[in-house]
Amino acid sequence: MSKLTLICFCFASLPVLGGADPAPETLDPHLEAFRPFLNKTWKGEFKESTPEKPMFDVSRYERAMNGKAIRSLHSVNDGMYGGETLIYWDSEKKSLAFFYLTTAGFRTEGTITAEKGKFTSLEKVVGNANGITQVKGTAELLADGTMRVKAEYFANDKWGPGRDMVYRHDPKASVIFK
Repeated sequence: MSKLTLICFCFASLPVLGGADPAPETLDPHLEAFRPFLNKTWKGEFKESTPEKPMFDVSRYERAMNGKAIRSLHSVNDGMYGGETLIYWDSEKKSLAFFYLTTAGFRTEGTITAEKGKFTSLEKVVGNANGITQVKGTAELLADGTMRVKAEYFANDKWGPGRDMVYRHDPKASVIFK
């Protein structure tokens, strides 16, 4: 018997933990507040955007890890910058937590407070060349069906304004990484 056959046999004989994947629409109960954001692609235009130099962000939220996590992907200007977030229930901290990795080489980790149609986050930034060490953010679905995302940045020992954008559901938009 070859090593490959033995390895395949060993993995095939491992028990499946938790059984089969639950129905695709199921979510960990702690993640239910994110349901209105799921399976939609959102596009927002930066306030600095001009017809000559458009600046936009595309974001998508999806169910991940058999409903034990939410995956969010986003990209600015078709891949100029982007990131991926995994949101999950941290049973030790008894709170929602997340990791965010970026194409710019920095990462963040933090906690989220969620209620239906709205969530707020506080995150620690690691490796940002611009000196930002923390971010406070809010994402909220508005009555008109848009999503507003606001952020504040902590740098140089003080909080300052960050992004404030309105996103619209855009099924033709795509998150792009280059």
